[in-house]
Amino acid sequence: MDEQLPPEDELRRQILVRLLTVGAFSSVPLGLVEAAWWGSRPKKMPEGKSIFTIEGDVSVNRQKATLDTIVRPGDTVETGPKSQAVFVVGADSFLMRSNSTLEIEGSNFLLDSLRLVTGQVLSVFGKRSFRQKLAVTTQTATIGIRGTGIYMESDPDLTYLCTCYGSTEVRSNDNPDDVAYINATHHDDPKYISNKPVKGSQIRSAPFINHTDPELKMLEALVGREVPFGLEDDIYLNPRRDDY
Repeated sequence: MDEQLPPEDELRRQILVRLLTVGAFSSVPLGLVEAAWWGSRPKKMPEGKSIFTIEGDVSVNRQKATLDTIVRPGDTVETGPKSQAVFVVGADSFLMRSNSTLEIEGSNFLLDSLRLVTGQVLSVFGKRSFRQKLAVTTQTATIGIRGTGIYMESDPDLTYLCTCYGSTEVRSNDNPDDVAYINATHHDDPKYISNKPVKGSQIRSAPFINHTDPELKMLEALVGREVPFGLEDDIYLNPRRDDY
């Protein structure tokens, strides 16, 4: 798996670095910093709108997507090379990176399952009851969630999962008895889930890679929520963990 930010996100990261260098977070309203990052300040998506931003080649059900495209349960969203999409489905929002395919299932804008066929996606989900647990699958893992933020990368033989905050239940697809229960406050326990066991388990510890707190804040803003941590006081642009 590539542990470097894609080119489009690296450019945004450089913008934030410049703003931080000149003390922007102490002298400039955060809204202006967010506008520099996304082109406009993220806010709750209006009724009848799904897509916040599109870059490059993005399709929904193999039809070219525009800012007017509505994403619904039952749809498949795909991004091409050097492409990206940010969109909302009900109380959940997503940032899909390049070369990704996401299958969305559910009814009436309430998702009950997702399948990340390939690629990378950062997602935040609204709270669900015990019976409404959402199942997210990749090539090697099944993740049960209710309300949380997660970042995933899916390859044929390896899944990367960061539970950014909240709780997840992670199972190996090859061995359902191989399970990990994660309760995270702030990217506390990333995992790799592989198709081959390592030291007796297909689930093992991983570093923090390829997603940022500003992106999580943006996704939560699009569904009218806030991240459960102080972004201005605890912002970071690169992986904080370097012990793997």
